[in-house]
Amino acid sequence: MASRGLVGIFFLSALPLLCLELRRGGPDVGIKDFILLCGRIFLLLALLTLIISVTTSWLNSFKSSQVYLKEEEEKNEKRQKLVRKKQQEVQGEKASRYVENVLKPHQEMKLKKLEERFYQMTGETWKLSSGHKLGGDEDSVLENASHTCFETSNRDAAKKRKLPKPLTKVSPPAEQPTQNKVPDLPEEPSETAAEVVTVALRRPSGSVLRRRFFKSCSSQVLLDWMMKTGYHTSLYGLSTSFPRRPLEVEGGRSLEDIGIAVDTVLNVEEKEQSS
Repeated sequence: MASRGLVGIFFLSALPLLCLELRRGGPDVGIKDFILLCGRIFLLLALLTLIISVTTSWLNSFKSSQVYLKEEEEKNEKRQKLVRKKQQEVQGEKASRYVENVLKPHQEMKLKKLEERFYQMTGETWKLSSGHKLGGDEDSVLENASHTCFETSNRDAAKKRKLPKPLTKVSPPAEQPTQNKVPDLPEEPSETAAEVVTVALRRPSGSVLRRRFFKSCSSQVLLDWMMKTGYHTSLYGLSTSFPRRPLEVEGGRSLEDIGIAVDTVLNVEEKEQSS
């Protein structure tokens, strides 16, 4: 609308110019000159309208961009306010839950302890008990009291009568092995000696002892070695590891005769006590 008004004003101002030109020319002005003059005036008006329309559109776009920026800023402020409000609500809920679940129980426990301490100091601890209702519960309380009195009287009477003690079978003490003198072991042969076998003795404690013997040695030397380590022959015996079988040791047989011809592992095992 503003551009149209400006165009009208320029058009009205061009009319006096047209009249002046016609007066100057007088009667000599022809049709061609008149047409050229009109064309110049219309060309000028067209240029002016173009300039005005471009400037007005630019101004309108600049104003619209400013308005858009203001609207975006207002929207952002509203969003920030909503987010802050939600955060405040969440924090408020957390605070209320903390008060209900932590602070209140803690304060109640503290007050209860202070109350108990106060009644203990004043001697009014009966206020801390729930007590008994009057009426039907009195009979049950009296029955319980009489029952406890009857039990205590029976116990006192049994103590006075000196009831015979129950006979308990006392198991005889285990026979202690006699400390016989253990003969000395033969000297241990060297590793390079011929006809030598290595025997490993695995004790119940888990430790393992190793020693070399000649194959021609008496098998009794194995029992002597076991007794040297602290395991008496009356309580413990020897057995092979795999296959597991008790080792038959006789004084007249050598190690090779009882099957110990190669390096062997023997287990020290407790004998089964006959009842």
